[in-house]
Amino acid sequence: MTAPVIGVLALQGDVREHAAALTGAGAQARPVRRPAELDAVDGLVIPGGESTTISKLVDIFELREPIAKRIAAGLPVYGSCAGMIMLATEVLDGRPDQRGFDGISMTVRRNAFGRQVDSFEAPVEVAGVEGGPLHAVFIRAPWVERVGDDVEVLGTVTAGPAAGRIVAVRQDNLLATSFHPELTGDARLHAYFVDLVRTAG
Repeated sequence: MTAPVIGVLALQGDVREHAAALTGAGAQARPVRRPAELDAVDGLVIPGGESTTISKLVDIFELREPIAKRIAAGLPVYGSCAGMIMLATEVLDGRPDQRGFDGISMTVRRNAFGRQVDSFEAPVEVAGVEGGPLHAVFIRAPWVERVGDDVEVLGTVTAGPAAGRIVAVRQDNLLATSFHPELTGDARLHAYFVDLVRTAG
């Protein structure tokens, strides 16, 4: 099967790292900064970064409406950290002018893990990803406080003060994690998303 073409929203965040992980998982990775580039992809990754900044940049680059339309039409999208926030229907502790894509029926809390553990690492079992827990890197990460009936919880924190918090979800062709798999050299989650893109195509 030909490698699916997966775009990485290249406005802020770990664009190169996501592209490398996607390539390692058998996809063709391309940066997306304008609507014409979005039109040419089979799936899209929204990297981490700062969600309020990404919200402003998608407007500046005139990508908000095109991305929202593609999501509504079934485009597979994976959002990590700030990308998770951009896919949520409700954001707690966000700025009043912050807007996302309303893709996944969930409530996400920004910077949820608190200042003491702004950044930490923990093993997370993700349903559908074989080979044992993922080594998850959390950087000022959100967590999911509520999910709608159509949302599948794929992973939670298993130990420590945040045990039980939801950090990986899927709704149809949309996937989101609180953590940054692109920083670990483990491409299993990206492979899961590449398979999702292949199936959707």
